[in-house]
Amino acid sequence: MSKDEIKYEINKILDQFSDKVLTEVLNYLKTQKESPFSESHFTDSLNKIFTEDHNLLLKLAK
Repeated sequence: MSKDEIKYEINKILDQFSDKVLTEVLNYLKTQKESPFSESHFTDSLNKIFTEDHNLLLKLAK
């Protein structure tokens, strides 16, 4: 899958979330971008958030 295809799919999903959730996601992404950790640490962090905090993300989306 190309980078543009991935972005398109991500945008389709993000359109389903509230502004509050999107703001939190954006803030998190900004902190990770400025973090000195490696890309693998970032992906590990995302995986942890998406698996362990799935229910919380669903509540925030409502």
